[in-house]
Amino acid sequence: MTVYQELQLNQAGSKMMVQQAAGGRAKARHFLLYLLKILLTMAFCVVFVSLYSAVFGSENSIVGVVVLLCLMVFRQADLGMKASQGLLALALVFLVLAVGPKAAHLTGVLGELLIHLVCLLAILVLGCHNVGMGNHLTLVLGYLLLYGYDVDPAAYPGRLAALGVGCLLTMGVYAHNHWHDPYLQTIGQVLRSWDLTDHRSQWQLKAAAGVSTALVLAHGLGVPRPMWVGIAVMSVLLPSRQAIAGRVRGRIWGNLVGGLVFFLLYHLLPAALHPYIGILGGIGVGFSATYGWQAVFNSFGAMAIMVGTLGLPGVILFRVCNNAAGALYGWGVDRLAGPAWRALCRLRTR
Repeated sequence: MTVYQELQLNQAGSKMMVQQAAGGRAKARHFLLYLLKILLTMAFCVVFVSLYSAVFGSENSIVGVVVLLCLMVFRQADLGMKASQGLLALALVFLVLAVGPKAAHLTGVLGELLIHLVCLLAILVLGCHNVGMGNHLTLVLGYLLLYGYDVDPAAYPGRLAALGVGCLLTMGVYAHNHWHDPYLQTIGQVLRSWDLTDHRSQWQLKAAAGVSTALVLAHGLGVPRPMWVGIAVMSVLLPSRQAIAGRVRGRIWGNLVGGLVFFLLYHLLPAALHPYIGILGGIGVGFSATYGWQAVFNSFGAMAIMVGTLGLPGVILFRVCNNAAGALYGWGVDRLAGPAWRALCRLRTR
């Protein structure tokens, strides 16, 4: 395996290379390549988001994060349809990202629920037809981030421009890497195949309904950072039901440990280093091959951003509670979905 190929491995693959290396020298080489990959990835992320902030304004730096996630994911992931149709699907998904999160903030409770449900279902149907790719973890997350970091009307044109550029970049990467993929399905065929007797369609509706209702409930109850609740629900409502219980446990204990470590770091490190705790978390994610530890380190960045607004006790309390509530809510939605499908099928056969 070449150095370039080894740098393309995920965390689990890099750790396996280190573990299976014969001799201390080989182990050290693979570990240094693993560390180099993490540092290069972090450097690229920081530079990319900084450039986005410089061009489109700091209030739209979150768009840089969303676009960066799409670029990194769609280098390898596909949409399970013809390349030309995949490009059209990506354009439609970015259109939803541009309109949906903003529109949800401009309506009442019922309007917000309907907008979330329609937008998230559209994202899941268009972007997650090939469920094995796990594209919902990027695309639904992007929707939630844009909802959580809203902008005022004066900055909204800049957000549209930032998303437009991001759409073109993502489509360019997708076309370059997937133009010769052996898929024949079109968007029309994907839409016509949507049926509630199909497991994939059931999961898409369940995920859209679970995240939508969780967001509206958290927002309606006045919970700070309802986005965190929605992300927790999204992260546990996987297509594979067998994995849900483990994700719920990992989400809860991961954020508990993350909150504790963040508290210690905030007190032990000089104030000048507090802004870098999020970067430390990003490096930790790079070394994490399991979901629980990824949750630990992912929490650093989220809390580092909001600690100035919520205060140290508040940001830890709401990070832990929002994620625990979201994970348990997602588990509950999954448990209730089965009886709901069966009742629906009985109604359809009458």
